[in-house]
Amino acid sequence: MNWPSVGVVIPTRNRPELLRKAIAGVRAQRYPGELKIVVVYDQTEPDYLLASTEDPQVLVLTNWRTSGLAGARNTGILALDSEYVAFCDDDDQWAPDKLRRQVAALVAEPDSEMATCAIEVEYEGRTTPRLAGCSRVTVDELARSRMAMLHSSSFLIRREALAESAIGLVAEDAPGSQNEDWDMLLRAARRAPIVHLDEPLVRVLWGRTSHYAYEYATKISSLRWMMQRHPEISGCRPGAARVYGQLACWSAATGNRSQAWQFSKEAVRANWKEPRTAIALVAMTGAVKVENVLSALHKRGRGI
Repeated sequence: MNWPSVGVVIPTRNRPELLRKAIAGVRAQRYPGELKIVVVYDQTEPDYLLASTEDPQVLVLTNWRTSGLAGARNTGILALDSEYVAFCDDDDQWAPDKLRRQVAALVAEPDSEMATCAIEVEYEGRTTPRLAGCSRVTVDELARSRMAMLHSSSFLIRREALAESAIGLVAEDAPGSQNEDWDMLLRAARRAPIVHLDEPLVRVLWGRTSHYAYEYATKISSLRWMMQRHPEISGCRPGAARVYGQLACWSAATGNRSQAWQFSKEAVRANWKEPRTAIALVAMTGAVKVENVLSALHKRGRGI
């Protein structure tokens, strides 16, 4: 086949060692087509020594759009002229055949505009695969569940689909640049099912390397933003209950028991079996901390 050109956007902030590993993983791709890497520094001084003219080329930029992850990704997207665009976070690593296999899968589905793959989660030295159990992902499935295995570092998108009249760029108005990846998945799936390779071709590092792991107020704002932006979530009772359960947990973590109680009631109304509601209620009593629950779940490759 005539392999299309691919541009890889790596946003970064204050993680130089992890960034080098992420770049090395992209450069080690066994991809027959043209490949270019754009590293975008957000809120930090760029290291121009990472730039390279050797194939695959590495371009180093500073984020000239909205501060944060979304703006940094868009800076990289707009600097590319490749046929396809892929995302890789600066603390994640790709398997050598990740790009080749994803491109082949997406080329074989001309009506689809986006592809993902499964991941393996690394937390405190333990690695856990996260599979979706499907080869296509629809809006209904994304409304019911965030589908965490569809991680941003697995995103591959036709560049023409990133135009405003199609999927569009990454949402820079997402509070704290959180849930911008779920938002993009939903926007893409509205247009056509997302092609998914259900094999862990990306290793995702979880834990305190994340800039957003314990920013509970931002988590609350971003989830409410998602509910307002995507009526499909509110229209799916299990999906709405899941989000309300998360909101209850994050509210309990901030010490706002009144808000946690209100969100817990909304979760029960939508789906009384939602397990996150129980976590929030126990956290409100002070018997357990949300952080401890998160740590226990992360060891199993899960989150709240």
